[in-house]
Amino acid sequence: ARGGSKAKKRKIDSSGVVLPPGFLDPLPPMEVIPICQVPPMNSDTDHQTSLVVKSGCKQFWKAGDYEIPSSDDLSSSAYGGLDHVRVHPKFLHSNATSHKWALGAFAELLDNSVDEISHGATYVNVDMQINKKDGSKMLLVQDNGAGMSPDTMRHCMSFGYSAKSKMANTIGQYGNGFKTSTMRLGADVIVFSRCLGKDGKRLTQSIGMLSYTFLKSTGKDDIVVPILDYEKGGQNWNGIMRSSVGNWTKNLETIVQWSPYSSEHDLLQQFNLMEDQGTRVLIYNLWEDDQGELELDFDTDLHDIQIRGANRDNTKIEMANTYPNSRHFLTYRHSLRSYTSILYLRLPRDFRIILRGKDVEHHNIVNDLMLITARTYRPVSADGLPSNMAADITMGFVKDAKSHIDIQGFNVYHKNRLIKPFWRVWHAAGSDGRGVIGVLEANFVEPAHDKQGFENTPVLQRLEKRLMKIQQEYWNEQCQEIGYAPRRKKGQNTNKHAESEDKDNSSDSSSGKRPSKTMKLDTLHGKRPVSLSNAMKNNDKHVSKGQSDKNNDKPVSKGLSDIRNKSIDRYPTNLQSKGMEECYSQSLRNEREKSKMMGNHSNIHGSNSDLNTLPVENNDLKEKLKKMEESYSLNLQSEKDRCKTLEATLKEKEKQIEELDKETEKLIDIFSEERSRRDDEEQNLRKKLEEASIVIQELVNKVTMLENMNSSCCKQEK
Repeated sequence: ARGGSKAKKRKIDSSGVVLPPGFLDPLPPMEVIPICQVPPMNSDTDHQTSLVVKSGCKQFWKAGDYEIPSSDDLSSSAYGGLDHVRVHPKFLHSNATSHKWALGAFAELLDNSVDEISHGATYVNVDMQINKKDGSKMLLVQDNGAGMSPDTMRHCMSFGYSAKSKMANTIGQYGNGFKTSTMRLGADVIVFSRCLGKDGKRLTQSIGMLSYTFLKSTGKDDIVVPILDYEKGGQNWNGIMRSSVGNWTKNLETIVQWSPYSSEHDLLQQFNLMEDQGTRVLIYNLWEDDQGELELDFDTDLHDIQIRGANRDNTKIEMANTYPNSRHFLTYRHSLRSYTSILYLRLPRDFRIILRGKDVEHHNIVNDLMLITARTYRPVSADGLPSNMAADITMGFVKDAKSHIDIQGFNVYHKNRLIKPFWRVWHAAGSDGRGVIGVLEANFVEPAHDKQGFENTPVLQRLEKRLMKIQQEYWNEQCQEIGYAPRRKKGQNTNKHAESEDKDNSSDSSSGKRPSKTMKLDTLHGKRPVSLSNAMKNNDKHVSKGQSDKNNDKPVSKGLSDIRNKSIDRYPTNLQSKGMEECYSQSLRNEREKSKMMGNHSNIHGSNSDLNTLPVENNDLKEKLKKMEESYSLNLQSEKDRCKTLEATLKEKEKQIEELDKETEKLIDIFSEERSRRDDEEQNLRKKLEEASIVIQELVNKVTMLENMNSSCCKQEK
């Protein structure tokens, strides 16, 4: 009975309010599953995974071929009953295969640092580090930009999130570059980032690890990213517990086991190598080639990072020493220093790209050119109208072009970033096009996700055709300046046109037109109307076919003598007693005088006939003019109607756009109001929760006090 009275007392507080059963029981911990939650691992598992890492594949293109044990645990209780779409670790590898070229992955990391120029970044440092655990080489990329807050760090480790897509002057836009680039260069990456916060008062630092080795070796079927956050309080850094101390400890243990650092102290020491803000990225377990050597070559040049394999051509390296103005074309495929120097069209003077302890000198390809010309290309939009955007094309011959080396192409930039290095648009069969290099910034073409090319759209195809035409025109005009044979221009075909016109004139005589003066002269002599010039042409054709004299010594001279003899036979024999040249010249003078006389005689008859035909021709011309005026008036009216229709359509579209803008503004206002209302409601709920927690704690204290009082009373009664 005494126990029953005690239980009854627990349900009644001092004010006499009856509490429901279980109300005073301890509350269970909140189930918050952060991105950094990692399951615990025992020593046996650790031993097995270390063996897997040593025997795992270290070649990038084969790293995705592995199997994991199937898991039937697909419960969604940890996610509040919601279905959870898992991202398999193999996706990290398949996603990174978009970078066929390793230096393209470096460019993605450099882009992130260059985007931080607007937040005060003054340098990016790329270097090689040594992993103290196993002595292997690691890749370091560090800048002094704004850094990442704890939330931004999680966005960075997520897929497809990018705050830069809404910013005009940033390169990143897809939210995928960091993952693809780091996983292309190595199996694992650890990121250290320090941020001052929006107001500069909340100093935080975060450590995140994306480890393909960890996920693959532990048989994970979902991407797990352990992250540690710290906040500065006074002079000390305190860990930020986003869920529970247990989860934070698991994250720390996982990072220490699978990273190059052996303790939390070693991890925090990395922040001592940074400034007040910035990001430090370390890529380790770098990929190897088929020969078991690192894909990245750190030894050939101590101030450069090069790649081995098909991109490295020793012949081109030797040519680069011989032709210094063509060095970037010959070496950018295997040298990070060469590629980085032309990666950006413009760079601020106070921003440094440091590669292995030495600054990379920014290089403008235009400085390597001669005979420079400038063109402007305006793209055409999808509806066939000219676009407001334009591309200024600068092109010329590389200064080594006189050596006739096969170098050509266009460096096409997009938002200051090189997308298509030395794009070859003209594939001529011979030597045409050699030595021509161009530079342009095409912001109207959409780059691909790996930023090593453009999306194959009609806009890109039109640009390619136009660049090819511009290169062809430039080559045909300037190729003789570098030692090639001059190419025939369209204006050089006038002789052919003249010959065709002569043929047309010769055919006019048979169609009833007025005969020429030469034809009249020959008719008076009773001979076939053949002029002296036509005779010379016929004789040249006869000689060109190889029909010369038997000795075949001077066929041209013999042809001229035949013409002269024929012309002399047509005149009196007393001319033959003179010298050959005098007879020939005298015959020409006689022919000219007679032609003038006959021409005057024929002009009289011709003028009478022309006067009779003038009224008829005048009437015909008037009728034709009327018809043309009628057709032009009809066309003009139709064009006016079309313009009116287009203006009406344009006004309608403008009204629709205005209405859409108004609707958009209304929706924005509604969303902002809804968001503010939800924020207020959330704040009120938080306050109520805090008040309820205080009330619960007070009730618990009262219950405890009552229990103590009851126990003391029981002792006194005994």
